[in-house]
Amino acid sequence: MTSKSGAKFVDKWFRDRSGKLALYARPNLPIIIWFGATVAGKIVTEGSVYRALSYTALLAIIFWAMLEIIQGVNYFRRTLGAMVLILTIYSRLH
Repeated sequence: MTSKSGAKFVDKWFRDRSGKLALYARPNLPIIIWFGATVAGKIVTEGSVYRALSYTALLAIIFWAMLEIIQGVNYFRRTLGAMVLILTIYSRLH
């Protein structure tokens, strides 16, 4: 791989449209909801409140993953969203 093709790879995979490296971002609302529901689900461990927290966390992380797949600023973020979605679905099926 030449340095020119290496630069194109880095640009497509890790940079946003303005050319800045974009590996992470401030947490958005779906991630905040997922985190809050997940933490609360560790405190409340049974009953209807636990189920509501579990489903809230599940829907929030699926929504976040879909946003990343559709609107991710680079290929890395889109791939991250796809991997989280796949792992989330897989973990629920097994």
